[in-house]
Amino acid sequence: MTMLVGIILTLIKFYSYALVAYILMSWFPNARETSIGRFLARITEPYLEPFRKFVPPLGMIDFSPIVAILALQFAGYGIAQILSWI
Repeated sequence: MTMLVGIILTLIKFYSYALVAYILMSWFPNARETSIGRFLARITEPYLEPFRKFVPPLGMIDFSPIVAILALQFAGYGIAQILSWI
């Protein structure tokens, strides 16, 4: 069971890295139009979209990815705790 928890936390960590990479690509012109940018968009946009509906941007800063990453981390630790009790 410990191995399963480790795998889940590792997958969440890599997905968080993908989210951060996708967010940082917005700082560089045309970075999201590259093949890596399109791949990251395909795997991250479905997760980010619900957060963008509930967390409005403040000026030019979009805080929804930060909320999305925090939610992902909390969910991961919650799942790890549940699986460690089993």
